Amino acid sequence: AQLVTQPEDQVTVAEGNPLTVKCTYSVSGNPYLFWYVQCPNQGLQFLLKYVTGDNLVKGSYGFEAEFNKSQTSFHLKKPSALVSDSALYFCAVRDTLIGAAGGAEHKL
Repeated sequence: AQLVTQPEDQVTVAEGNPLTVKCTYSVSGNPYLFWYVQCPNQGLQFLLKYVTGDNLVKGSYGFEAEFNKSQTSFHLKKPSALVSDSALYFCAVRDTLIGAAGGAEHKL
């Protein structure tokens, strides 16, 4: 079974301050991890993904996420938040096991 959890319902930061949106996961095999963003009145947009390799993944719009296997986390970060970053952020996981389904959760 796959599970992702975003423990914070809402994240509030001042413009220019670092932004972190937390995500933890649970999978049976090796995880494929994804972040998506949905800005107001827009569709879902892909930000970044972790499949294998470097644990620090750089994505669109200045975002990055670090895969931490020991803490089963994939927190989304941005060094300096903008007002335009106000949006819904979706963390998703897909198990690498054949035929496994994925899970997703969204937070503001």
